[in-house]
Amino acid sequence: MSSGKMAIVGDGDYIMVFKAVGVSAFPAENETKARDTIRKIARDYQIIFLTEELARPLAEFLKRFDEQPYPLILSVPSKNGSTGHGTELLRNAMERALGVDILFNS
Repeated sequence: MSSGKMAIVGDGDYIMVFKAVGVSAFPAENETKARDTIRKIARDYQIIFLTEELARPLAEFLKRFDEQPYPLILSVPSKNGSTGHGTELLRNAMERALGVDILFNS
């Protein structure tokens, strides 16, 4: 695995913005394609961004990556805006790692 390699999996048009800043872009029009893509690229990338629209239905599948240091899979808002799913995942991960909610304090 190369140091610092990043990828995004999501809607074909939206993810091209990430490609412009050096992030490898992998279009996925549905959760099946996204799951297959993540399986293929997981060993080659340290950080994988996944649009919220695909992250939500793949929540159970993504749990298998929680116990591994890499890849770190982060949910990002899609072209339709944020649903709050990414924030909730971050909150849960922080609580699991630290035992307290230091980011949102609620």
